[in-house]
Amino acid sequence: MSYNDMRHFADSWGLVFMALAYLVLIGWHYLPHGRESSRDAANMIFEPDSEQTEADHG
Repeated sequence: MSYNDMRHFADSWGLVFMALAYLVLIGWHYLPHGRESSRDAANMIFEPDSEQTEADHG
């Protein structure tokens, strides 16, 4: 496979693959379990650590 063949493949099917991957990753957050996971990840920094206290952090 030459460079030109790989370039042609990337220009055509690579773009299609990247677009589909983008749509799947964005659409994942609109599913019911995706919304819950996203909300948990967004609020994770506000939950206290169960193993460490602020004194342990310096």
